[in-house]
Amino acid sequence: MAKLKEEYQNFLEDIEKNLKNKEDLDYVKARFSMFVDKVIDEMDMLIDYKEERMKELEEKQKEIDDKMNKMQQIIDNIEKDIYSEEGFDFEIVCPYCDNQFVIDVDENKTEVECPVCNNIIELDWSGDLEEDTECNGSCSGCHGCDEEQEEEPEQENKEENDDDM
Repeated sequence: MAKLKEEYQNFLEDIEKNLKNKEDLDYVKARFSMFVDKVIDEMDMLIDYKEERMKELEEKQKEIDDKMNKMQQIIDNIEKDIYSEEGFDFEIVCPYCDNQFVIDVDENKTEVECPVCNNIIELDWSGDLEEDTECNGSCSGCHGCDEEQEEEPEQENKEENDDDM
């Protein structure tokens, strides 16, 4: 702003040097003064508008920051619930005695002992649901061994009948 005032003073001095007629000089000074007043009024209005917009933006930014803080608190609470220091609990149903019990998730553990029947239960943390293991007939929930044994004689009889034909 100081530079603008200096430029204004230089302009007035230049006019005084170049205009010798006192009436012309007073007219130019008055006219220029009116012009400068209008420019200053416009600048003041522009500054007021910009200040108003800045306040609005600051308020909106504060609202956004508040919302972000609330969201972060919710995320932190969710993470705390999911990844609590106590670890995850994992529910096991013993395939031998159907006892349900809970263990902490530990992917390094490959087996756990049932607290009721003391049988060892193998743990598979891979998430694959494929049943690659053969049933040995000792599990209480699976009757697959009996079905396989029943199917085999029927299969043999069918093959024998096919050979006879």
